[in-house]
Amino acid sequence: MIASPAEALAARYVSTRGASPALPFSAALGAGLAADGGLYVPERLPGFDPAGLATIPDTDLAGTLAALLRPLLGADDLTTRLEAICGEAASFDIPLLPLRVPGDHWIELFHGPTAAFKDLAARFLAASLATLRTADAPPQTVLVATSGDTGAAVGAAFHGRAGFRVLILYPDGKVSPAQTHSLGAFGGNVRALRVAGSFDDCQRLVKAALGDARLRADVPLLTANSISLGRLLPQMAWPALHALRFQRRHGHKLNFIIPSGNLGHALAVLFARAMGLPIGEVMLATNANPTLAEFFEGAPYRGRDAIPTLANAMDVGAPSNVERLLWLAGGDAAVARSLVGVRRIDDARIRTTIAAAEARHGVAPCPHSACGLAVLEDLRSAGDRRDWAVTATAHAGKFLDVTGPLLASAPAPPPAFAALLARPSHAMPLAVDVTALGRVLREDWG
Repeated sequence: MIASPAEALAARYVSTRGASPALPFSAALGAGLAADGGLYVPERLPGFDPAGLATIPDTDLAGTLAALLRPLLGADDLTTRLEAICGEAASFDIPLLPLRVPGDHWIELFHGPTAAFKDLAARFLAASLATLRTADAPPQTVLVATSGDTGAAVGAAFHGRAGFRVLILYPDGKVSPAQTHSLGAFGGNVRALRVAGSFDDCQRLVKAALGDARLRADVPLLTANSISLGRLLPQMAWPALHALRFQRRHGHKLNFIIPSGNLGHALAVLFARAMGLPIGEVMLATNANPTLAEFFEGAPYRGRDAIPTLANAMDVGAPSNVERLLWLAGGDAAVARSLVGVRRIDDARIRTTIAAAEARHGVAPCPHSACGLAVLEDLRSAGDRRDWAVTATAHAGKFLDVTGPLLASAPAPPPAFAALLARPSHAMPLAVDVTALGRVLREDWG
């Protein structure tokens, strides 16, 4: 059902923990984390009936994004600028390509400036916050934890934007060499901190800083992790675009395989499906970190320290977006488990999948995308003949330390990312200490 005009005007966002006041989209975007420590979700997820779906274009990514977000924004301050924001964010293509076996598909999400799927949402967030900013507002600091790709995407989206600073926290020694270099290569209003811990430690530091009222009084803070609505909701655009286009051309639904660590990427697909988009089954491809797989296999949710794998951007031991998944399922873990399937892929399987991918599928995957291809291969071995699309989350050239020795011809990084690699890079060390992080945040960057 499409939201009525009155409901659209009243589009508001509430905390997954239920103890914070409802806010309009822009206010929730600026807050990042709710005051009660929860994550913001729509008070009411709008739905598209068949007539409503017919109005959503499938010709371009920006048009699909604007049509999806319009009922989610309602009468928000951003609504009058929504088309321009979406046009700025979605200025590159996300193609769906056939693989060598009929019914196998490959969605390339890595054609943005940092060659990873995070670019679309990071650019939407930056354009939205720049639109909301007033000329007399104090500088705002965007605080972001990254397991690899998020930091570079956010750095690129905010680099050079007046009134914004970006501080990127990444786990020292636990991202690829190319990713590490890119995170410290922006300079100017973007800085990187190499944290002596895991991604989960980085994420805990970000949450602690956002929850520190005294720190936020001194330093206006924003977040660009998938904690932020501005990172989550725009990612609905690409599955919606290809689901609509596929059904209109073929008469049936496309199924999706999503490499996942923190669940934000997959959650956007589930949100789009819940809004009525013709998305079939959704399958998660995780690495050896067991938290998501164990939960979906029936065990109680239990966060733990992440373990390092070849698919480092998915090395998450305490995925924060489980809260949003449970909200989507009405708080019922059994319902949540029914929404999506999951399969674990270990490092040995990642290596064999990458090594065979060019001959078997005709593509060169990054380690994360290789997890998705491995799940596809398992489905085919089990007799599944439906149409499945693997989402290729990043370019293989960002992970040459892993992909180079396994591929017949090592892919060069795309030009925009190669330009980052050609710049000097610097990152400051940081202990897992929110007081030390506060000192850095209070510094005058000049």
